[in-house]
Amino acid sequence: MKKILNKKNIINAVFIAFFLVLIFVPAAKALMIRGLMEIGLFSADVKESSLKPAEALSPADLSGIRFKDASGRELDLGSLKGKVIFLNFWATWCPPCLAEMPSVNKLYNQFVDDRDVVFILVDADSDFKKAQQYMDRKGYKLPVYNVASNIPEVIFKGSLPSTVVFDKKGRLAYNEAGAANYGSEKFIDFIKKLKASNI
Repeated sequence: MKKILNKKNIINAVFIAFFLVLIFVPAAKALMIRGLMEIGLFSADVKESSLKPAEALSPADLSGIRFKDASGRELDLGSLKGKVIFLNFWATWCPPCLAEMPSVNKLYNQFVDDRDVVFILVDADSDFKKAQQYMDRKGYKLPVYNVASNIPEVIFKGSLPSTVVFDKKGRLAYNEAGAANYGSEKFIDFIKKLKASNI
């Protein structure tokens, strides 16, 4: 019995338990990813070249791409010409989505009163109740939507989380899959530049 309960086996058991928690408990995995964000990993990769996107959609291309909120009100991306659009696809079961949500909330709070910046958080499961319960539990006021039309693959390829930012002319300025820190000063400045840009 003493051979089984030696220091080495106890340490191995603790490490195995830790990794099992990371694998099977989304909140634990999200917490670890959030910690890595805090030390500078998973930063949103924005460059000056992002202001002149190579991959662009015209505002007409955005017309017909619709999202619906919990009250049933539909929002058409084509109607948001002249605004910067922050579009995030996420799910409550997705650890990287949960990990980046505090930074998305920080970005949202930075622009909450700005009518020229629109936030659309799309619940990939189309479960308003579950998504809203998560937002309420965390104290976030982020606007939750469901998909109400076809979404072109250039915007969303199916990976969660995915974040897309359109400039005021409806062009793709940012399109990334995977968790990132959207509350960083660099990303906040990026949104401000898009808002101020007339390119």
